[in-house]
Amino acid sequence: MRIAITGSIATDHLMTFPGRFGDQLIAEQLDRVSLSFLVDELQIRRGGCAANIAFGMGCLGLTPILVGAVGTDFADYRSWLERHGVDCESVHISEVHHTARFLCTTDEDHNQIASFYTGAMAEAREIELRPIADRVGELDLVLVSPNDPAAMLRHTDEARTRGIPFAADPSQQLARMPGEEIRRLVDGAAYLFSNDYELGLIAQKTGWSDEEILERVGVRVTTLGPKGVRIDRKGEPSLHISPAPELGKADPTGVGDAFRAGFLSALAWGLSLERCGQVGNLTATHVLEQVGGQEYELGQKVFIERLSAAYGQAAADEVAAHARYHYA
Repeated sequence: MRIAITGSIATDHLMTFPGRFGDQLIAEQLDRVSLSFLVDELQIRRGGCAANIAFGMGCLGLTPILVGAVGTDFADYRSWLERHGVDCESVHISEVHHTARFLCTTDEDHNQIASFYTGAMAEAREIELRPIADRVGELDLVLVSPNDPAAMLRHTDEARTRGIPFAADPSQQLARMPGEEIRRLVDGAAYLFSNDYELGLIAQKTGWSDEEILERVGVRVTTLGPKGVRIDRKGEPSLHISPAPELGKADPTGVGDAFRAGFLSALAWGLSLERCGQVGNLTATHVLEQVGGQEYELGQKVFIERLSAAYGQAAADEVAAHARYHYA
C-alpha cells in the first residue's frame, strides 16, 4: 500500500516549565496577557507532523512517501529519515528559507504553549501529487496533515479530483482556518483524524452536527488522550479502544503523530480498525515516554510483548505477522 504523508517537516525546540500555566493567569485580565516563563531546559529534536508520522511508519517496516517543503539545512535530517525507511524523494527543497521551527513549552500538567515558524513550509503549496504518483506507480492513500494551509487545500482538492483516497488531519491548523476551508479539507475524506477537542472545533467552525460529519467521511478517528481512541462510522456502533499502559510520562509532543503512524501502518497491513487503533495507541505510548517525536525505538520483541499485555495474544499474533522493524 503506497501512502503519501503530506505536511510539516520541522525542528522542535522543546522547553519545560516547572509549574502550571493556569496559576499564572489572572481571570480578569485575560484580554491583555503578558507573560514570560523561565524554563528549566531546552531540547532540540527532529519534528514536524508529516516527518513524525513517516518516521513511525518507517520504524514499523513500511516505506511511507514524505511530501513537504524544507530548507537547504535538511541534509542531516533527510539522512536520518531515510535510514529509518522513509522515502524522501518527493520533499521540496527551498532555495531561500530555512526548515520550519516549532517552539513549545510544556508545564508540569503537560499543558503546552507553542509557536510555529513556517519558513520553507510555505513553499509546500507548490507541490503537486501527480508527479509523485507517477514516480511510485500511483498512490493508495494521501494523508493531509498540518501544513501550509494553501498546500493542505491543494493536496485535498487534487486527491479528490484524481480519485485518490485521502485522510484529513487538520489538527493544529483548525485555529487558523475558516469554516469554509475546513469543510473543503474534511468533505469526502476516507478517514478523519482529530482529538476530541479538535472534533468539537470542526463542528463549531463548519456548522456540521456530529451526524453530518459522519455522513461526509468514511471513518472518523478521535483520540481521547488518557482514555484511548474512539472510531466511528455512519450507521455502526462506536468502537472504543483503551490506551496502552505507559512506563512513564516524559513529554506529549508528537504523541498524536505516532498514533497516526501506528494506525496507518496497521491499515496498510490490511488489519481491522480495532487493530489499527491498538497499534496506534501503543506507538503513541512510546513517544509519551520520551522527549521528542522521533526519539523512541520499536524493537519487535518488546513491541509485541507490550501489545499482548495491553490487548491480548490474538492482537499480538496478528501484528507480529506483518510488522517489520527498521534499525538505524
